[in-house]
Amino acid sequence: MNIDSHVHFWKFDKKRDAWITNDMKILQQDYLPEHAAMTFKRNDIDGCVAVQADSSELETRFLVELAKTHPIIKGVVGWIDLQADNAEEKLQHFSEHKIIKGYRHIVQSEPDDFLLNEKFLHGISLLKQYNYTYDILIYPKQLKSTIEFVAKFPEQMFIIDHCAKPLIKSKDINDWKTLIKEVAQFPNVYCKLSGLLTEAKWKEWSAADFYPYLDVVFEAFGTDRLLFGSDWPVMLLSGIYVQWKSLLEKYMEQFAPEEKEKVFGLNAVAFYNL
Repeated sequence: MNIDSHVHFWKFDKKRDAWITNDMKILQQDYLPEHAAMTFKRNDIDGCVAVQADSSELETRFLVELAKTHPIIKGVVGWIDLQADNAEEKLQHFSEHKIIKGYRHIVQSEPDDFLLNEKFLHGISLLKQYNYTYDILIYPKQLKSTIEFVAKFPEQMFIIDHCAKPLIKSKDINDWKTLIKEVAQFPNVYCKLSGLLTEAKWKEWSAADFYPYLDVVFEAFGTDRLLFGSDWPVMLLSGIYVQWKSLLEKYMEQFAPEEKEKVFGLNAVAFYNL
């Protein structure tokens, strides 16, 4: 079973989606499950996890509704304000929707030590009782505080989105490598093989650009804690679906079949309880 652990869906809204700037014209349109259907089919994708792109409860409801009519969506990673005084009430409310598997906040847009603020830490402490996962979306400069953050919650399931966005374009690897290996030492932290196409030079990359970074995460997390993800449709800025999937398949050519099965699907099923 092949699961794409990281896709986004939206009805494009110029004001809300202001992060989609004019150099990202291809993203300035609707991207819904029906638009991904042929791509998924051609690439043997059996299901996907829909991840929030907007920080609103409306976004969480939107993804829940999409999942009701599109069985390809096996899980939703939503958003609620984990810093709110009534965060527990909100989690309780959304827990009625079994399709919601976890939550995410766009931490990459926040100060470097955001993960360590008291209100946010309290919000994270509430997730475990609902069996929720948490997606960590950060830049490499935020890895230091991430290590401190995950150390506080040994029972909480975490996953690093996009390998923490290493600086592939500038071939900068050393600091990221040291810190990603450190965060990987926590057995409750997983990592997504997603979002790397757009960290390289858009449409001018070669497969070899990614191999040093893949070497690091495969060595650090092993095949039990890595999940295939596309970051569709954002990936379209730099390439197409089949390019990323086949690049990873080529990289894993010499791996045992059961290891490939884990990375391309079984780990996602286990991590997100799909």
